Amino acid sequence: MTKILDQREQTDEQLVKLALSDRDNFLYIVNRYKDKLYGYIRKITDASAEDAEDILQEVFLKVYLNLNDFSLDLKFSSWIFRIAHNEVISAYRKKRARPQHQAVSLDETVTESIAGDFNINQKIDAALLQEKISAVLRRIRKECREIIILKFMEEKSYREISDIIKKPMGTVASLMNRAKKEFIAEFKKLYG
Repeated sequence: MTKILDQREQTDEQLVKLALSDRDNFLYIVNRYKDKLYGYIRKITDASAEDAEDILQEVFLKVYLNLNDFSLDLKFSSWIFRIAHNEVISAYRKKRARPQHQAVSLDETVTESIAGDFNINQKIDAALLQEKISAVLRRIRKECREIIILKFMEEKSYREISDIIKKPMGTVASLMNRAKKEFIAEFKKLYG
């Protein structure tokens, strides 16, 4: 019989141990990560809500099947985001269709963070700035969009991004630099 517990009090590693000891506890991992991963998938892809749900189901299936292979020495959030990253790539390869752009939703904190870090010094209201940043994110290359989303929206460190996209930290820093330059150039092209 599965013991009911308050998952908010448990670390990721504790939830993994619980799920490994009794697979019924895997639901705690799903509950903790379903919204985060769904949002991540929607932000880095142009997948419809239904397609994003399908990708998310594949992510949790892979996590469930590979949970025994997870090393408790690693950060679980990076591991599960890496699986989501791989599933997005896999879904893209399967589909091979031209993407339809979805809006990237931003909250005020993310907007301020991007605007401050990218030196967008325009005095415009927050809603308009969110709209402009979303428009620019839709127009830049996918790899640039993904690294910006991981850093600013998912609040991942360079180490975590390195683990997720399987690139050295120096490469992550270079990619971030290129992503910022592309973002700024596109922003200036669109909005002067």
